Amino acid sequence: MTRMQEMSLDYHFTVEQEVGSSTYSFFGFNGTAGVWRISALNEAGGWKDRTTVEDMDLAVRASLKGWKFLYLGSLKVKNELPSTLKAYRYQQHRWSCGPANLFRKMVMEIIKNKKVSTWKKVHVIYSFFVVRKLVAHIVTFIFYCVVLPATVLVPEVEVPKWGAVYIPSIITILNAVGTPRSFHLLVFWILFENVMSLHRTKATFIGLLEAGRVNEWIVTEKLGDTHKSKAAAKAPRKPRFRLGERLHVLELCVGAYLFFCGCYDVVFGKNHYFIYLFAQAIAFFIMGFGYVGTIVPNS
Repeated sequence: MTRMQEMSLDYHFTVEQEVGSSTYSFFGFNGTAGVWRISALNEAGGWKDRTTVEDMDLAVRASLKGWKFLYLGSLKVKNELPSTLKAYRYQQHRWSCGPANLFRKMVMEIIKNKKVSTWKKVHVIYSFFVVRKLVAHIVTFIFYCVVLPATVLVPEVEVPKWGAVYIPSIITILNAVGTPRSFHLLVFWILFENVMSLHRTKATFIGLLEAGRVNEWIVTEKLGDTHKSKAAAKAPRKPRFRLGERLHVLELCVGAYLFFCGCYDVVFGKNHYFIYLFAQAIAFFIMGFGYVGTIVPNS
């Protein structure tokens, strides 16, 4: 699971942040391994806890004050990824819900700002927020997990292969090429990201609508934290199995829908979409039953 996270993060750092830095355009600041000027912090208004992405909030406000960010790709800092599905889902909820909620709170402030150019406002609103933080998750889930399977049930609606296969395949390969050591996991990464797009879409709408879990903050549990807690504990205790934490109903429902569409395509279809539909349905079932990232190795 961490290898698939690596593929997504390598694209994020190499393309979004390094390119943003080299072109002097806005890119989101990460709370890990970042150094701030005190004058920039003070001018931007300091840290605020109004969202769960306080680092991104500060970066947007500092950018609107005219400050620029520099990304040093050659500087390597050790970090750790969540190694369990439960921890990863909490992290992705925060990373998807927070930006959507921040967009809701700051969009008018960005539009009314007079210190930066119109082009920079358009870049922050459209490219950074709307495309990457809002639309990307929603389009991925709706197109690949709802619309494309539905075309099997309604053959009169035909999606051209260049739009359903060729262009997305090229984009996906370009995203994954930055992590050559994990390139053999490309197919699994696609299926994994499609499943996670449901969770991210739900979190995005929670952030936009400021619904119940909008400010939920749960520290991401990582392997190092687990070892520390085990060392500090007097006696090891077997973790309790909680059905509500293990089963994810939405993922199971989508998996059942995809499986039904796959069966329908086997009987009546002509485009062999069932190959993708069955593979994606299995991925939803595996994630829905919580069979990914449940065992953390001791070494």
